[in-house]
Amino acid sequence: MKKIVISGLAALMACPAFAGMNPNNSSWQLWGLDPYIGLRGGLGYTNLNYRFAGDKQGISDMEWHGRAALGLEVCDTVRSEVEWSIYSKVKDHDSFDTPAQVDVHAKMQTLLFNTYMELGQYRVVRPFAGIGAGVAFMDVKRFGDLVPEHSKSDTKFSAMGTLGVSFDMKYFAVDLAARYNYVDVDSGLHNFGGDLGIRFMF
Repeated sequence: MKKIVISGLAALMACPAFAGMNPNNSSWQLWGLDPYIGLRGGLGYTNLNYRFAGDKQGISDMEWHGRAALGLEVCDTVRSEVEWSIYSKVKDHDSFDTPAQVDVHAKMQTLLFNTYMELGQYRVVRPFAGIGAGVAFMDVKRFGDLVPEHSKSDTKFSAMGTLGVSFDMKYFAVDLAARYNYVDVDSGLHNFGGDLGIRFMF
């Protein structure tokens, strides 16, 4: 984890220098498309529908998350990216109609392909909507004093929808977004969150 944090901070400090190298809008292009790097972080609420002993209950908790994205601006209003996200551990407990307390912990990472469309013709403040799909890497653990311990690691389908607004500063943009993420694990995981991010255009 320490290596990831250090690498992320190094990228964060280096990106503005590269982004501002060219007085034109882009310092280099890939197949005529403008690339960018995005770094985001925020807070969310996760609900995992977990089934035990024939009973299904919602396991819910607040979580912190961080995201890193590598993308291309396809045109003035459309951009696509590959985004990796990591979430803090979700912890909750329930009895599941048994005499015991059952603790459930879940950890999640996602790898999504996202596409965003900016709405309107505004130059600086630009609302946007986005959709994404990919996979989630899940670790779910169940334990308790009177229940058998059980853990499961799995890779499942994930989908994302988002609404937000961008503040375009030419060489970089600040994004404020609200997101919904669904993961097809157990009886369904739903994550609602918001994050603040920055995109460095090259």
